[in-house]
Amino acid sequence: MWLDVVGRGVEVDRATRERVVRRLQFALGRVAGRVGRVTVRLVDVNGPRGGEDKRCLVTAEVPGQPLAVVCAAGSDLDGVIDRAVDRAGQAIFRRLARTRSARHG
Repeated sequence: MWLDVVGRGVEVDRATRERVVRRLQFALGRVAGRVGRVTVRLVDVNGPRGGEDKRCLVTAEVPGQPLAVVCAAGSDLDGVIDRAVDRAGQAIFRRLARTRSARHG
């Protein structure tokens, strides 16, 4: 799996990157090897004004599957990362399950 973490208005420090990596490994589990490129974009929409303005956009490429794109928003960056990565993991599992059932069904 190739991972790219990009921030706009959010500092992507070592701890943030490690959190994203750890959450992705947990969310994808045994299918992580089948995932190609994953891009995680962290955005602070309102800047210093605050509010529910943090966004995390996860884009995952699985060979032979359409692109999986998941977005989450909120005021807490860690919570937004967790939600977006968990939802991306679920989307990837669903796509792979459909492929498996189509082959065997």
